Amino acid sequence: MMTLRLFILFCLAFASVAFTSDRPAYRLFTAAGQPADYDQMLTELAQADVVLFGEQHNDALAHWLELQVAKDLLKLKKPGDLVLGMEMFERDVQPLVAQYAAGTLADTAFERQARPWPNYDTDYRPLLQFARENHLAVIGTNAPRPFAKTVAQRSLTALDKLPAADRALLAPLPLKVDYDLPGYKNMAAMFGGAGSAHGGGAQNIIQAQALKDATMAHFIETSCQPGETLLHFNGSYHSDHHDGIVAWLRQYAPKLRVRTISVVTQEELKTLDKEQVNVADFVVVVPGDASKTY
Repeated sequence: MMTLRLFILFCLAFASVAFTSDRPAYRLFTAAGQPADYDQMLTELAQADVVLFGEQHNDALAHWLELQVAKDLLKLKKPGDLVLGMEMFERDVQPLVAQYAAGTLADTAFERQARPWPNYDTDYRPLLQFARENHLAVIGTNAPRPFAKTVAQRSLTALDKLPAADRALLAPLPLKVDYDLPGYKNMAAMFGGAGSAHGGGAQNIIQAQALKDATMAHFIETSCQPGETLLHFNGSYHSDHHDGIVAWLRQYAPKLRVRTISVVTQEELKTLDKEQVNVADFVVVVPGDASKTY
């Protein structure tokens, strides 16, 4: 028979092995790099007018966590006070998005007409299904691709003579782009124009990015109602460092309470890498070998 002393030693050894083999799927940090508590984060997010959830589009863990955050925020909000916003749907298909969320458009028709992203079925359909089941409004916020493509090829001046119906799908024109925003300066550097005024050779590409950022910010702002929290899903580059969408929101509606989340990849999860400090109000760190959806 095992003595009490041996039993205690066995339990301690087992606990030690269990602790050292702990493999969390992700870690959560504050902007300053301190460990963050998920429930405390939710409480803070529920008090915000806008939450920008910055994802890596092919990150399976990020998409799972997006759905969990949506579910848990709904528990803290009154019915009807949570709205979902999505970069993944453009403004011209908003009527279809609204019909689908309301349950009046079939899956097949929606997928045929709404131009969902290739990873829609695995990554974004669960969010729409959640909205549909809980009677949540869903807002597609992005600029239609043809307009962004035109700007990337010919600059923002190509939009000057758009008819009113097309202008209604975009942020108010003309746009005044701040090329000194860190995100836009980084784009200029990537395209070899860091030392040139207005982004150098990347000017049109930066303008196309600004059109997307501004359009998303505009339709987020116009969709916000008192007491609601609009949980918006977008690529992290659109909101990291409180840049992109956030910068345009500061211009359109400076009194909005905005919180940001960013998902980053690291090999080591225990501490936040220095370059990720202040990337967002809350930083989700996922392992480098986590599953990708494409």
